Amino acid sequence: MTVRDRVSEMLQDWSRQGKPTREDYLEGARKLEALRRQSEWGGLWPQPPLMLTATLDDGWGHGLDIIETLAAAVGVAVHSLGVLQSPETIVQACRERQPDLLGLTVLQFDSDDALIHITRSLLPVTTLIAGGAAYLYDPEFAERTGTHAVARDGIGFLRFLLDYQPVGNSDNERLP
Repeated sequence: MTVRDRVSEMLQDWSRQGKPTREDYLEGARKLEALRRQSEWGGLWPQPPLMLTATLDDGWGHGLDIIETLAAAVGVAVHSLGVLQSPETIVQACRERQPDLLGLTVLQFDSDDALIHITRSLLPVTTLIAGGAAYLYDPEFAERTGTHAVARDGIGFLRFLLDYQPVGNSDNERLP
């Protein structure tokens, strides 16, 4: 069984059983990581995409922790910037590292300007995937801020990763 097959199977199980708990997500990630190591297969992609993660306005980062764990379990190279990061810090890190993915948690509804600054500053090789209350309770927030993809929860995030194809920004192909 490949990692892709196991992720698909896990998503089907979670969909039948109802919304997973934090512990369910972490246990699923542990199982995926074990399968990935046993199979000696790198993950969902031939070369692991790089993902930077951060929160704009979330001091706890519990959702971000889940996303980082799930991403790493399927073969994403994750670099966490941490919680409560400024837009300038996030933009600078993206310019320096040129990630394939930027994962953000956004809780506050007044984060439009900060998020627009980030999305307008991203290089074309970086896809912004975000989640949090601002997206859940304001249906136009993603479109208004230029967010590329929204994950309502860990299930949505894994579904996104199953379909995700890096734009061509691998470790060997960073922009000058």
